[in-house]
Amino acid sequence: MEDKGNANEGWKASLVNLREMAANLDSLQKLIVKKAIFVDEETFAKASLSSEQARIIKALEQRVETLERELDAAITAAARARAEKRQAEAAQRAAELHAQEVTRELENTTKVFKLHMEELRAKQEEISRRDDEIRVLEAIVKTLGGKKDSSATNM
Repeated sequence: MEDKGNANEGWKASLVNLREMAANLDSLQKLIVKKAIFVDEETFAKASLSSEQARIIKALEQRVETLERELDAAITAAARARAEKRQAEAAQRAAELHAQEVTRELENTTKVFKLHMEELRAKQEEISRRDDEIRVLEAIVKTLGGKKDSSATNM
């Protein structure tokens, strides 16, 4: 920022010098027009040179002002770009944190699901064992029941 301040001061001083030169040339031209009707060739050449220099100075002043506006616009654009970059970086960090949170949640859900699956398998095994026990008991009951029926019919 300090460089910009020095650069601006330099440009401003240059502009002041150019404006003073233009004013001096204008005064000289007006003085020549008022005071001298006929001038020799050398004086005319000097006056013409002064007039041309005044036009060049005016054009340079306008160019300097244009360049100053462009510089200000570039500085503003750079500041805006830096701000947008910071916002984008902050949004990226927030998205990464959210992704990590979602990943942790998914991992936790997966662990809970595995525990439930293990529990369901254990229950299924228990149900299968009990079904086997019931079938054995039913077979015993049928066997014993069949013997009782046979002994009851024999009597």
